[in-house]
Amino acid sequence: MLNLRKLRYNLLLTSLLLMALQGYSQGISQAVPAIWDLETCLQYAKTNNIQLRGLGLDKQSAEQDLLLAKAAVLPDLYGSAAQSYNHYNKATGIANSTLNYQGSIGLSSAWTLYQGGYLKTDIKQKDLSVQSAAYAIEQARNDISIQITQTYLSILVDKESIIYLQDLVKTSVAQLAQANKRFNTGSAAKKEVVQFEAQLATDQYNLTAAQNAERLDKISLRQILQLPEKLDFEIVRPLNISTTADIPGLAAVQQYAFQNRPEIKNAQLGVQIADLNLQKAKTGYLPTLSLGAGIGTSYAKDPSYNAFRQFDNNFYQQAGLTLSVPVFTKRQNKTATAKARIAVAQSELSMEDTKTTLALGTEKAFINVQNAGSQFSSATEQLKYNTEIYRIATQELNIGAANIVEYYQQRNLYVQATQTYIQAKYNAALAARIYEFYLGKPIKL
Repeated sequence: MLNLRKLRYNLLLTSLLLMALQGYSQGISQAVPAIWDLETCLQYAKTNNIQLRGLGLDKQSAEQDLLLAKAAVLPDLYGSAAQSYNHYNKATGIANSTLNYQGSIGLSSAWTLYQGGYLKTDIKQKDLSVQSAAYAIEQARNDISIQITQTYLSILVDKESIIYLQDLVKTSVAQLAQANKRFNTGSAAKKEVVQFEAQLATDQYNLTAAQNAERLDKISLRQILQLPEKLDFEIVRPLNISTTADIPGLAAVQQYAFQNRPEIKNAQLGVQIADLNLQKAKTGYLPTLSLGAGIGTSYAKDPSYNAFRQFDNNFYQQAGLTLSVPVFTKRQNKTATAKARIAVAQSELSMEDTKTTLALGTEKAFINVQNAGSQFSSATEQLKYNTEIYRIATQELNIGAANIVEYYQQRNLYVQATQTYIQAKYNAALAARIYEFYLGKPIKL
């Protein structure tokens, strides 16, 4: 009976686990697609990439700082209450003791009326910090979009390489089979068979290397997208990939980039934030005027009248102005102002560095898109001629008009031309998308 009950318990537990796993897997499949195109990758990364999520939290923190700065111009209000007891023995011959108590309650408020403009300046600075955090998110999105596009195209290179390498393996298998037949009939030497075997092993090695490269590139893409580790996914291989781009002059692209790129706007905000911080530091030399007020009452144990009468008799109100004038602050204000000026100079240098980096980036993209287009055109012609020569060499080998050494020379040239063509095609596509991206165009293959 005990074993039967235990068996039923195990079956029930197993059923519950299977149901939970099934529900979990369905949740994963609903949340994460199995087939990804480039647009899906870009959109998914915007909400799931850890770097972007961290920057989003930074923006939320900056927004809280802004709310705090706005609230600083308002008066505060604090309540207080105190209660104490004391016990002592009376100095009489009769054992006796007394327990007394006393307490107080009250409200107090303070309001900064003037602080040299510090509070208003702080609000402006915190507002710019929120904008800066938003531009930081946009800049990170741009960088991640480029990373995703590069990795996505690397996977496409791997996939296309795998396709043609699989064809080469099939061809090598068929040629080896024919060579074995000729060897068995005595029309071919063993050396020829071994050469075909060696070529098949080389083709299989290259195919395996391409498949491994695809796996590694998928891991890189999964890491950028923050996909579950054991989730298997595939990317869409477009039928047509645009390798050309609208190439306006470099000056026009740089002008647009300087006016619209988030890194430039963020650098400009950095200068403004540093300047406001300098203004805040200068307010340390100015006086501060604040208004304070409070009301309260106190009570104690007294046999002559009750506590409620004490609340009324001991009730007090007070209000007053406080003026604080910095006379000697042990160089604190002077040092704070000097360091704020240094921070302004540093922010200006950072802005110049950002502009220089962007100018060089756009110029590099301009050169890359031109070179990549020319290389793709040359690679297309090279593949065209080597494909035809390889076709002729294959026919000659089949009819015995060419030896195997000449055939493999042409075959290797064809393989190199194919690899060059695939790489050049996707390099041209990537260069075109990056150059267009500087003009604010979304990335599309």
